[in-house]
Amino acid sequence: MISQPYNLYVERLDATRNMARYYAMSIEPNLFGDICLLRRWGRIGSKGQMMVHHFGRENEAVRLFLDLLRQKRKRGYRPRPSTPT
Repeated sequence: MISQPYNLYVERLDATRNMARYYAMSIEPNLFGDICLLRRWGRIGSKGQMMVHHFGRENEAVRLFLDLLRQKRKRGYRPRPSTPT
């Protein structure tokens, strides 16, 4: 069982380079009791790609989640800017 939810969605936007990318991650249990880290990425508006990592313990998944988050922050990914309503 997962102790707390882990969900992340970040974007990297650069109009001068025609760049509009997204990166999403979540940690979820599967039907067999394993912990899975789901990663999705691609150009905003496209289906993109997906990768699933399977772990026996939650702390291993969290460690990879945080490492990937650090890497994406270094590359310029940021949370989606909020739009006023």
